[in-house]
Amino acid sequence: MSADVKAYAAVDLGASSGRVMVGRVGPDSLELAEAHRFPNRPVRVPEGLRWDVLALYAGVLEGLRAAGQVDSVGIDSWAVDYGLLDADGALLGNPVHYRDARTEGVAEKVWATVPAQELYAATGLQYAPFNTLYQLTAARSTAQLAQAKRLLMVPDLLTYWLTGEQGTELTNASTTQLIDPRTRDWAHGVAERLGIDLELFPPLRRPGDPAGVLRPEVLEETGLAGPVPVTAVGSHDTASAVAAVPATGERFAYICTGTWSLAGLELDAPVLTEESRAANFTNELGLDGTVRYLRNIMGLWLLQECVRAWGDPDLGGLLLEASKAEALRSVVDAGDAAFLAPGRMPERIAEACRASGQPVPQSPAEVTRCILDSLALAHRKAVQDAQRLAGQTVDVVHVVGGGTRNALLCQLTADACGLPVVAGPTEAAALGNVLVQARAHGLVGDLAGMRDLLVRTQPLTRYEPRGGTERWRAAQARLAGD
Repeated sequence: MSADVKAYAAVDLGASSGRVMVGRVGPDSLELAEAHRFPNRPVRVPEGLRWDVLALYAGVLEGLRAAGQVDSVGIDSWAVDYGLLDADGALLGNPVHYRDARTEGVAEKVWATVPAQELYAATGLQYAPFNTLYQLTAARSTAQLAQAKRLLMVPDLLTYWLTGEQGTELTNASTTQLIDPRTRDWAHGVAERLGIDLELFPPLRRPGDPAGVLRPEVLEETGLAGPVPVTAVGSHDTASAVAAVPATGERFAYICTGTWSLAGLELDAPVLTEESRAANFTNELGLDGTVRYLRNIMGLWLLQECVRAWGDPDLGGLLLEASKAEALRSVVDAGDAAFLAPGRMPERIAEACRASGQPVPQSPAEVTRCILDSLALAHRKAVQDAQRLAGQTVDVVHVVGGGTRNALLCQLTADACGLPVVAGPTEAAALGNVLVQARAHGLVGDLAGMRDLLVRTQPLTRYEPRGGTERWRAAQARLAGD
């Protein structure tokens, strides 16, 4: 490896798997390779659904061993979940999974103290039953929270185990519903009214800030030669993914696709209107003072759960058959919380179609087409609503993440939005993670410079919209009951 090329380990943890990727960055080069992939299997215990965070940490260590010598390490993961530490810094039990049932009915209790309108005006965060604020409210009377002296979001917890240093990375903190997106600091008034002790959180870090160096024990276990710095990245995986959107201008929308679809715009300031709250848009924080103004959509979780229920058939063949199925025959609301929990997904989709008076899809191909049409329709509505609410128009939609492998979904999204779709990179979160590390070490410039390097080095596929959008408008109206 030449002297002007550096290697960075990106630990990227998703809801179903984790991986350690190695990015090699030079002035005109950006290459990414997978060093190690490991499963992320939640465990249901008598008290509820938990993350096996010890297995995740073991996977991270094994991945760093496989990565070989690197110039820095960065960690990103899903949002909202956390671990609690006691006064000695020991973990008080496995982190609760965001799909655990403990937050059912909790939002109404929160709103009795801080009405939903006030909460949104202060934090800009969409309603989701698993937001950290609701999790902490649900945990209020537990012995574990009473004993806790420190709260670390999942990537911050793993960083602590690697380095012995504690911090709260800002982009992930912005998903807790305890950050003011205007000040980019804690929403002290909200926390105080709800009895949430912000002293539980260590000081805020920004992407690019140093987060310590690997402990001697970690160096010994991974075989790395120290010192190896750990760099704070956009530790919410969506923040890292949006940083890796290969945009060449400002008039773009993005859709981060995977288990979830996160669709919206990159703004300079939050949109905190009541209309924005009613549309369930969120204002999460991104790199360099940006705001990720987006809507959460259930995403490919719907298809993943169906495929699991069908015994894992060949996905390529299933998508081919789905492409031949009748378009827009039946659609469901891909943002409906009825689809949040695991299990019985084909039956729940059938029930939703039946309840709305639409034909019930029968075969796996028909169910798959219903899901992909519904996701494209949800993408269309999110992109339209974001432009209207933010007063900003776009002329291209960037699709990044795992969904870029699904050509049918990308094409349907272009058709539904009536806009060209640029798909790629697939490994957007890992690339954003790597690029923030590289920037912190002086290898790349600002956010525009990061994106320029992506455009020059990553394979991208363009999908042009086919036909008009009238049938999509009709399906949208049908879904709305108009």
